[in-house]
Amino acid sequence: MPGRADTDRVDIWTIGHWTLTQDAFVDLLAAQRVDLVADVRAHPGSRSSPHFHRDLMPGWLATAGIGYAHLADLGGRRRRQDVDPRTNAGWQNTSFKNYADHTLQPAYEHGIRELTALAAEHRVAVMCAEPMPWRCHRLLVANTLTARGRRVLHVVGPGEPRVHELGAWGARPVVDAAGVVTYPPVETDPPDDTDPPDETDPPDEPTDAAPEDPSADRP
Repeated sequence: MPGRADTDRVDIWTIGHWTLTQDAFVDLLAAQRVDLVADVRAHPGSRSSPHFHRDLMPGWLATAGIGYAHLADLGGRRRRQDVDPRTNAGWQNTSFKNYADHTLQPAYEHGIRELTALAAEHRVAVMCAEPMPWRCHRLLVANTLTARGRRVLHVVGPGEPRVHELGAWGARPVVDAAGVVTYPPVETDPPDDTDPPDETDPPDEPTDAAPEDPSADRP
């Protein structure tokens, strides 16, 4: 069962490989002393950067003293799930919503347990292809981890990683007592006919991307 008190606070990193060279990728990991890559790609390969294929990565990562694990249960690109469509209706982007529904499935919880077990023994970076975490399903994985007491750090280039903030990007998360995150639609109060609307304080609306990048990609 998920829960907030079942883990000590252990940092977990995320990274997107994009079109980085092997050396550039390893340098980013080494700067954070990461010693294991947890691959959460649904299809762990890359035509533009073939060195990131799952059959090749373990070899060159091992040369740099870094381990590799593919966590299929956390992979993205999920189809529609058997979940009440209102549960995660705060997501307007279908791919993000489908993945949010996936986070409520037993397979996802199994993947989170695998990840946290690895993090208990290693400095782990969760890896996908997309370099920006707000455009990737790493965002939802990070929300889960943060809701359960982990600190998540996004490596987006040289320099200090960006500490994940629950709710900073995308649909507004709601966390229950067990640490399960859902994204219900934002409900606004009906207008009061006796008062004029306050144009200076519009209601918040859920978005699928960071303010600096309003065009969310598929997770």
